[in-house]
Amino acid sequence: MTERTFSIIKPDATRRNLTGKVNTVIEDAGLRIVAQRRIRMSRAQAEKFYEVHKERPFFGELVEFMMSAPVVVQVLEGENAVARYREVMGATNPAQAAEGTIRKLYAESVGENSVHGSDSLENAKLEMVQFFTEADIVG
Repeated sequence: MTERTFSIIKPDATRRNLTGKVNTVIEDAGLRIVAQRRIRMSRAQAEKFYEVHKERPFFGELVEFMMSAPVVVQVLEGENAVARYREVMGATNPAQAAEGTIRKLYAESVGENSVHGSDSLENAKLEMVQFFTEADIVG
């Protein structure tokens, strides 16, 4: 089934000019980038996006990290896009990520792991609307 999912290329990757390389891995995995925007996340955006982690000790550090450099927000489309992209990203800990995954190739640490991807269709929809309008992602 064709689905859409949400992706963020994080500050550690954009700072090292890896957007094109990450996009190549995404596209080589059979996912299509249907919308993409390079933004500087505001504190309000970062706090809203990660509000699920608000009570966790790393919340403040995560918000600061996501504001530290531009990010690239994306809508990806393809067969079983949510599961496919999670597979392509690799494990959160790059040391445990499979060969050829984005995190194995480019992540610097568990915290600076280069990419975010939605964990469900429901969350993908909630995350997309924070950064894209319906008009941005038509077709």
